[in-house]
Amino acid sequence: MGYYQELLEAIREEKPDKQKLSGIKLQLCRKYGMKKIPTDIEVMLNTDCDPEIKKYLLAKPQRSISGVIPVAIMSRPHKCPHGTCTYCPGGPLSPFGNVPQSYTGKEPTTRRAIRNKYDAYLQVMNRLEQYTVTGHVPEKVDLIIMGGTLPSLSIDYQEEFIMQAFRAMNDFSSLFFRDRKFNLSSFKDFFELPADINDPERLARLHIKLLEMKNKPTTLSCEQEINENADIRCIGLTIETKPDYAMLEQANIMLSQGCTRVELGIQTVYDNILKQVNRGHGIKESIEATRTLKDLGFKINYHMMPGLPGVTKEMDISSLREIFHNPDFRPDMLKIYPCMVLRGTKLYDDWKSGKFKPITTEEAAMLIAEFKPFIPEYCRMMRVQRDIPTNMTEAGVGKTNLRQYVDEIVKEKGIKCRCIRCREIGRTSIKDLSNYEIRIMEYSASKGREFFIQAEKNDALIGFCRLRFPSQQLRKEITNKSAIVRELHVYGAATAIGQEGDIQHRGVGKKLLEMAESIASQNNYEKMVVISGIGVRSYYKKYGYAQEGPYMVKQLE
Repeated sequence: MGYYQELLEAIREEKPDKQKLSGIKLQLCRKYGMKKIPTDIEVMLNTDCDPEIKKYLLAKPQRSISGVIPVAIMSRPHKCPHGTCTYCPGGPLSPFGNVPQSYTGKEPTTRRAIRNKYDAYLQVMNRLEQYTVTGHVPEKVDLIIMGGTLPSLSIDYQEEFIMQAFRAMNDFSSLFFRDRKFNLSSFKDFFELPADINDPERLARLHIKLLEMKNKPTTLSCEQEINENADIRCIGLTIETKPDYAMLEQANIMLSQGCTRVELGIQTVYDNILKQVNRGHGIKESIEATRTLKDLGFKINYHMMPGLPGVTKEMDISSLREIFHNPDFRPDMLKIYPCMVLRGTKLYDDWKSGKFKPITTEEAAMLIAEFKPFIPEYCRMMRVQRDIPTNMTEAGVGKTNLRQYVDEIVKEKGIKCRCIRCREIGRTSIKDLSNYEIRIMEYSASKGREFFIQAEKNDALIGFCRLRFPSQQLRKEITNKSAIVRELHVYGAATAIGQEGDIQHRGVGKKLLEMAESIASQNNYEKMVVISGIGVRSYYKKYGYAQEGPYMVKQLE
């Protein structure tokens, strides 16, 4: 019996935590005279460990705790059509190089994009490879397109970029899955593993192989159709944009591309501040984009930026509270990005000349902690800081673990937060799902009616469904008797398609959907319209839904 075989036996018998696992590894290294302790990734690459073993070796379990695997990719560097916001770094020919607008080139996603030449196919393949070697099941992908306002680029570029992302998921499926089972041997052979994953010569060889595959003729609609039943399925597609590029024309294009969630750079609710930082839009556009997108079924994620020039702490708190107090806003998700000072921006010049004093780490943490109690339970706090390394900033928040500081303040002051992220069941030890409750929260938003339907146990959120009675009919598929399911999500660690996990695939989603249908019927709606990720269409077909345009629809009894 060799090192790896004995290690697997020890894991199977002792079920160790990370600290104990490190001790077992050290003992076996001494026994077998090994000079270096293998990482968890190296263990998985050198063995055919089963799922029971793999969960003790997962490199970053938080990645899949919400039930899906996020795959973020970057579009090519391009300037915003309106110009540049005063605080915004990066962009073509910036002091950071030829990088996407609002990035420095040092963020993990940007570095991966640069390494893969901003090619969507190569980026997705690379990310799926990374997830696989860290032990995650990459079968349900939440695809996120970053790099600036994608809808401002040409339609041809958008279609090609998104098509290549879908093609990568489909090709990964056909290359490494047989009868719904992952073939580790073929994966290792193709990616030349085990090996130094940062070896540039290996990367160059992989690029040659992959680029030959991606150049075969195809179309976006063809790749979307394939993805409906692929082993690696796109369950959601997110596009980032400014509100003025999220109007009806752009929204209809995003629907055809398979988009299900839109991240809107709102930043603040003060028109004079938006004008001062050269944002290129006002609150009017933010409100119109929000309503249009919701009435088409999209999920909405707001980006807010406290600490902008001319804004006090009291104004920031008021701005953050306004987006939930005012029914014209009320996003489903929220990212808070405190304003930072970076080279090459007008804000940097203002800071150097003493005209601008940035928000500090302590001030930002306190601000966010004080705001947390005002986040409604239908909203998920996604992030509280940009992914920009702090060594790239000149002033402002100086810690990349700002959320940890916020959590410490929340705990110290006894602040309660009821946002989705803080309540999701994957962060608890609850395994028994019997006797869970369905609770409904109704609220008005963007001139429509929203129903947040929750499955919960002991206040832990198992799953939820967002049902909307739209305020206007913007497409032929959405009649005046149509209700819209904007999101259906069940939490828990990512589970392979067709298999039963701790929480997923246990009928919770079906019960939430049935409740949404019942509420719609009781309110005299005759048709249910679902904005579905391409890879989730087959799920809705099981419950009587059929495709109509970009949606899945069903006539209600």
